[in-house]
Amino acid sequence: MKSTENMTKYSLRSWVLVLALAPTVVVGILLGSYFTINRFYELEETLMEKGSSIIEPLALASEFGIVTQDRISTKKLLSASQMKNSSLVLSLAIFDSQNQLFVTSHYHKDFEIMRTQLPLSELNATEFSTLDDILIIRSPIIANTDLDPLAFIKNDSSNYSVESGFQQNHLAGQSIAKPIYNSKQEQVLGYIAILVNKENALLEQHRAAIAAFIIVLIGVQFNLFFTFRLVKHVNHPITEMVRVVAKIREGKLDTRLDGNLIGELDLLKRGINAMAGSLSEYHDEMQQNIDQATSDLRETLEQIEIQNVELDLAKKRALEASRIKSEFLANMSHELRTPLNGVIGFARQLIKTPLHSSQLDYIKTIERSASNLLGIINDILDFSKLEAGKMVFEKMPFALRETLADTLNIVSGSAREKGLELVIDIDSNVPESVSGDAMRVNQIITNLVGNAIKFTDKGSVILKITLVGSTDDNVTLRCEVIDTGIGIDESQQEYLFQAFGQADSSISRRFGGTGLGLVITKRLINQMGGQIGFTSSPNKGSNFWFILPLSISQFEIGEVLPMDVLSGKSILLFEPRELTRDVLNQRLEAWHLKLTSVGQLDHLNTTFEQPNIHFDYILMSCHGFSDPEQITVTLKQAKQHTNCLILLHDCIDQEVIVNHFKPNTDLLLTVPISDTQLARHLIYPPTPETLQQLMPLAVKDNNERLNVSVLAVDDNVANLKLIDSLLQELVFSVTTAKSGEEAIKLAKSKSFELIFMDIQMPGIDGITASQKIRHESMNRHTPIIAVTAHAIAEERANILASGMDGFLPKPIDESSLKKVINRWVAKPKFTHFDLHTLNWDLCLRQANQKPNLALEMLKMMVDSIPETINTIESAMQNQDQQAMLQAVHKLHGASCYCGVPTTQKLCQEIESALKHKTQTSELEPEILELLDELTKVESAATQVLEQLSMDIKHD
Repeated sequence: MKSTENMTKYSLRSWVLVLALAPTVVVGILLGSYFTINRFYELEETLMEKGSSIIEPLALASEFGIVTQDRISTKKLLSASQMKNSSLVLSLAIFDSQNQLFVTSHYHKDFEIMRTQLPLSELNATEFSTLDDILIIRSPIIANTDLDPLAFIKNDSSNYSVESGFQQNHLAGQSIAKPIYNSKQEQVLGYIAILVNKENALLEQHRAAIAAFIIVLIGVQFNLFFTFRLVKHVNHPITEMVRVVAKIREGKLDTRLDGNLIGELDLLKRGINAMAGSLSEYHDEMQQNIDQATSDLRETLEQIEIQNVELDLAKKRALEASRIKSEFLANMSHELRTPLNGVIGFARQLIKTPLHSSQLDYIKTIERSASNLLGIINDILDFSKLEAGKMVFEKMPFALRETLADTLNIVSGSAREKGLELVIDIDSNVPESVSGDAMRVNQIITNLVGNAIKFTDKGSVILKITLVGSTDDNVTLRCEVIDTGIGIDESQQEYLFQAFGQADSSISRRFGGTGLGLVITKRLINQMGGQIGFTSSPNKGSNFWFILPLSISQFEIGEVLPMDVLSGKSILLFEPRELTRDVLNQRLEAWHLKLTSVGQLDHLNTTFEQPNIHFDYILMSCHGFSDPEQITVTLKQAKQHTNCLILLHDCIDQEVIVNHFKPNTDLLLTVPISDTQLARHLIYPPTPETLQQLMPLAVKDNNERLNVSVLAVDDNVANLKLIDSLLQELVFSVTTAKSGEEAIKLAKSKSFELIFMDIQMPGIDGITASQKIRHESMNRHTPIIAVTAHAIAEERANILASGMDGFLPKPIDESSLKKVINRWVAKPKFTHFDLHTLNWDLCLRQANQKPNLALEMLKMMVDSIPETINTIESAMQNQDQQAMLQAVHKLHGASCYCGVPTTQKLCQEIESALKHKTQTSELEPEILELLDELTKVESAATQVLEQLSMDIKHD
């Protein structure tokens, strides 16, 4: 992009000049440089050749003079050569074999530069060197003559002697050694050096360079001449074309190009003129089309405006319909649950009375049918909330295994009636304490396992849970429900997750249901961030699986058992059913028990026949026996080999359970059994006292009723009679009112410890009545509990926001009613500390209204406060940013479940600041405030724990 922008900055004239001149200049410089450099080398070589032609003959001629030490003749020879070549040679000199000056052509002050610095043995040929503007040439003088040692005796004053092939010549008091040759050989006697003047050569080189430059300059001038001619004949017409095109672009379509142009430019001129003519025609046609389109657009805008008005009206109608639908659902919930409340409630009350077996069966059928109808209503309401996007998910800590065990206990009855093997297989690495919406998890498991049981006539149903991913704060679980039922035909599988759809939709289908269970399950899982799928084959069974992400609870929610107690203890397991036996084997081996696993009755009897064999525990199944008498005999035999005999059963025959199972076992457990429950009974073996506690109570004594006064308000006679009957079993004084007006009058004249108020009543409804009781009665501070059949979360929120203290849904359950009474009648009155420091009601809400769990989490936080204070003080003293962040983060997580709003707020502020790199020293005021608040929390929590621990334990 940048290169394109740069190109558009320069005109065509500039580009033509650059592209025309650049090649010429470059080529001219390259050629001129080449020939100039070549000329330089030629002059240099010529100078060297001339020097060589002078020095090499002189080297040969000087051989005799240097051998005979004849300096005079040698000097004459050098002088003559210099004079002959005076324009070229500056000086000549001969050096002997000792690199000493022998003779020069004339005195030269810089003759030292002529002396070589290398050994003479390396001077084998003529060499050249340059110093500034002088060329120095050196050539060796080599002896090639047969010489007689006595041939050169000159005078009597010379004394000669032959020693070791050398002659001693005494001249002028000096002794000069020189070689004497007896045979023909080459020997370096010295060398001759010439200083050659390079001025003439340099002058020639400069002339060559100037000539090349002039030639290149002339070529560039010629190129400029032709380039400007080209620009004149090409660039000007193109510039004119650009001007014309710009005018055409501005809308002046009558603009044309004139003049005669050359070559393709003339064709381009004609094309531009033709284009301008076509554009003019198109413009006129387009203007006509625009006028027509504008007219059509006006009509369309009028229609759109009408449609917008209609859409606005439709939106208002849709919102009104949605409101009406919500009201309808609320009213339908109320209207359906209100009679169901009476049917289910009185059916359960009637079951408590003495009845014939047929009457009891009828009443149980009524209660079961009403409960199924209530389940269908709940499904429809859940589906409606999911469709409207109003389903609210909680995030509360819960114990996974205990929750699943409680859930499966609800559907296990159906499995026992059909004789199915119901198995829970949870991997040991799946955490127990997690956070999420436990109620929705129960609903998902109930739907899937309930469907598996419904569509399976024989075989097994397995709930398998594995861990597929985990981080510090989250886990991802894969849950599978595997059955051996009828399966699903491939052609029907695509309709399985559609609303009101079933795999068998024919008139003669065997199984009932609304077809909403799987739809609700899928949408619940998707909204919780998971996914669901299944595989199925007709007559082979189905495998429904779902992936569910959950958070890890920072507190140990489940019961903490000392599992080390079981390590090394011996246990005998008898279970003929392979699936259940495999799961139990895995559990017992994971607890490090010495396991003896038996799957056949013959092997069990063989084991018992071994002498002196004893087990710490024997875990037996009721399956694999032909009749109850055989079970009795085997149980008595097993009791002789252990002190703790546990029987696992799924029998529905109460006579067999009472007459054969209970008298002959230490403990009777119903399958499926959770890991925690089984481990608890192995770690704490049953004793007569614990067995007495486990036995159900028959009839409540009137002395167990609470001495409190309760007001119940309901316009429905049946519901009022039911709640009166239930309350009479729990409290001493019950007063009823049939309307809001009557309830207000009673509240003005009498004080109550608790008021149960129906919401939807004619005249003064429950909310209005509650508000008047708060302002004009003797029960301004009395807890008022809303009793309503409304099941929509928004309705519940509105009820609680109106000033009521609690919520009791219809149909009324006896256990739920008892919990409400125990909670609100014995509600603690804490006055020694601020509710912002510790709020017990908030703590209960955060613990999903489980007092035991709320107390346990509060106690764990109190126990951790001293260590937390020490850690924070140490981190603040050492300015340890990371340690401070870890301590505050951990405390923040704990405060989210303990009803300590001020502590939670301070932790959130400090943690946020630390994560934004705020220094610990800058947060010192907030940290000191947090430490002070922790001291208040510790004091307040101690009061709550002391006041509530015993009450909740007895509850």
